[in-house]
Amino acid sequence: MASTEQDFLDKMEKHKGIIFKISKMYMDDKDDRDDLFQEITYQVWKAYPNFKGQSEFSTWLYRIALNTAIIFLKNEKKRSFISSGPYTEYKIAHEEFNNEKEEKLNGMYKAINQLNSIDKAFIFYYLEDFSGREIAEQMGISEGNVRVKMNRAKNKLKDILNSDKSQY
Repeated sequence: MASTEQDFLDKMEKHKGIIFKISKMYMDDKDDRDDLFQEITYQVWKAYPNFKGQSEFSTWLYRIALNTAIIFLKNEKKRSFISSGPYTEYKIAHEEFNNEKEEKLNGMYKAINQLNSIDKAFIFYYLEDFSGREIAEQMGISEGNVRVKMNRAKNKLKDILNSDKSQY
């Protein structure tokens, strides 16, 4: 059991950036991001005994993390989690950013947070350079449907970003 735990911890340490990114995309409040990060970690740990290595750990992790985030978001909407205050700065995986770059990144995340949960997933896959085939496998839809939904999600994001360029 100890080796299983250590193997899990090693893999999670290597891929924790995935969870940070998803948490930031789905939650704009730091406390909510922390809660989502913890929930994703818990769900991955619960599912870990079922990981057979038929895919990369990161691919398997993406799927669990996104599904958990979508469910978490639906539950959080019931208690109206979205902050109306200023967007809180949050650094991903201890990366250092200059102020301008960090401002743009925060603006992008703020815009992404305005998308619905499914569009957020498509944008996340796009930003992570997943192929249409990989996205189709992860989402359980056809590649043609992926292209349509991806274009719609990107257009919605462009519209949000263009609606107030000074803000982003």
